[in-house]
Amino acid sequence: MKPHITVITLGVDDLERAVAFYRDGLGLSTKGIIGTEMENGAVAFFNLQSGLKLALWPRRSLAADTGLPLLSATPQASSALELSIGHNVDSRDAVDAVMRQATEAGARIVKPAQETFYGGYAGYFQDPDGHVWEAAFNPGLDDLG
Repeated sequence: MKPHITVITLGVDDLERAVAFYRDGLGLSTKGIIGTEMENGAVAFFNLQSGLKLALWPRRSLAADTGLPLLSATPQASSALELSIGHNVDSRDAVDAVMRQATEAGARIVKPAQETFYGGYAGYFQDPDGHVWEAAFNPGLDDLG
């Protein structure tokens, strides 16, 4: 497989709330919720960078599409550590700005921004559905691969 990721899909409990968090709170670009006329079709896409999109899709729709069971009303408690999304920025001040913006948008701070073991600076927050994001400044990131 040649790696070429084009969409990262996050399962959410409340699509409108999730869209408001990412669009209004974090300022990500979207055309809003589409596909509402189809059963399990409501979804929102956000442009992240050239060729990469973030999709928000209700957990029930994702369960129906994959055939996997929806285990509980709040599955995020058991899945919060299965994935984290890294948002790398150019400075410590930019990390602090991202963390402030996420907090103001309604995120829960998991770990306040602080010095890291690798010589950088980072913090973690969770969106309203429990997905973990890392805001990081890693001065050696370009040398990692």
